[in-house]
Amino acid sequence: MRVLYEGKTKNVLTDDEHVYLFFKDSATGENGVFDPGSNSVGGSVEGKGKVGLKITSYFFELMEKNNIPTHYLDSDLENGLMKVRQLTVPPLEFVLRYYTAGSMCRRFTLEEGIPFNPPYTEVTLKDDIQGDPVINERICVMKGLLKPGQYDQALELLVRVGDVLRAEIEGFGYTLLDFKIELGFDASGNIYVVDEITPDIWRIKDEAGNIPNQIDCATMLLEKIA
Repeated sequence: MRVLYEGKTKNVLTDDEHVYLFFKDSATGENGVFDPGSNSVGGSVEGKGKVGLKITSYFFELMEKNNIPTHYLDSDLENGLMKVRQLTVPPLEFVLRYYTAGSMCRRFTLEEGIPFNPPYTEVTLKDDIQGDPVINERICVMKGLLKPGQYDQALELLVRVGDVLRAEIEGFGYTLLDFKIELGFDASGNIYVVDEITPDIWRIKDEAGNIPNQIDCATMLLEKIA
């Protein structure tokens, strides 16, 4: 297979017929501390890639059952590969927050844990050098990242994903604080949830108020979905 793109935690591969995501063992974080909100690789954990693939397969299938379209087609757990639809994916992350946490608190000098009702949504440009700046609809269209109308369409889908994800996480005994997803479009303009749905893209809180890192969270989830 050829490598089309190499990312922090996944590579995009092709065999010239299909597109696959290869889940790596690397995890985002800084100074040896794992953090799903970080823009750098904080270390590697053996087996993390296959665990992430199992979890994301579970949640993509859950989304499909709830009539939320995803790029997921199939998964090969043994080889850490997920077969996906070939789509156009703009360099954007769509963020939904139920509570203040992480970078938002640093940006706006807010305390952690303040609830949002309704949830707070924002879109960021994937640009490590610029620190993933928040971007609005007009700039997305101006830069050719989205077509007119797709920004609102994306936010509507983001909220739907949040409804399903939040209910599932609460069913496992945790509180979903925030999450981010990526979205892609086919040639007809249809929208899909892409990339992954794993502890690498969310923050949760347990009943004691602790926020586990993505490695510990994945371990806990495996017990729930096995």
